Amino acid sequence: MDAIVENKSQDNRQIVEPRARAGLIIPSVNRMSEPQFNHFAPTGLGIHIARARITGQWRKPAAEMKDEITRSAAALADSSPDLIVYHCTDSSMREGRTGERTLIDIVREATGVDTVATSALVIEALRALGIKSVVLLSPYQSNDVIVRYLEENGIAVKADIALKLDGHAFTAVTPRQWLELARQHDRADADGIFLSCTNTTQIEAIEDIELALGKPVVNSNQAVLWGCVKRLGAKLGTIPPAPRLGRLMAQ
Repeated sequence: MDAIVENKSQDNRQIVEPRARAGLIIPSVNRMSEPQFNHFAPTGLGIHIARARITGQWRKPAAEMKDEITRSAAALADSSPDLIVYHCTDSSMREGRTGERTLIDIVREATGVDTVATSALVIEALRALGIKSVVLLSPYQSNDVIVRYLEENGIAVKADIALKLDGHAFTAVTPRQWLELARQHDRADADGIFLSCTNTTQIEAIEDIELALGKPVVNSNQAVLWGCVKRLGAKLGTIPPAPRLGRLMAQ
């Protein structure tokens, strides 16, 4: 009994009531967004998650996924988020800006909450860093969807490397391996590196890649966290820089 009391007395951590709340709709197979957002989110930002079957065998055109997305969005809205993110790079980019708008409209109609998609936040992050051309790295079978969306938004893809992995193998690629891939495929005519996917360890490699290449790096989860912090800044107040998340969040 004494040991239990002692352990409790040594644990002075407190659960802080969020000053702002971000809700994420993520693919049902995603295992990395929750731990990464909870680890890297600044104090005061609450992260709430809802899953939806929107990728892999359940992938359909945006309009045909309305019922599935609506169910997830409505359940997520019960947590009273200040902002909702449709958080899947591939499906938010798959039908270009038109499909992106469809997805956002579905969520807003179901919740009445301000909504943005991962796709838009990636472009916003790239532009904030002055990146007009990228080397694209992903675990996907193909990067065609991502390349089309980036180029539709004025971002030139100088090289794209898709590892052609099964979805459940995405998380097995280590941060060190993402660093080595960036080193191997970097090009002088690329302004930066885009690490595409929400279900990988890529976010942990950002700082090392920037140090190794001297170029800015954008990753899907990093861009979304940055976009949430920026939009919810009035509620969050001043937050410390996060250099582990690269130049995008070093200020």
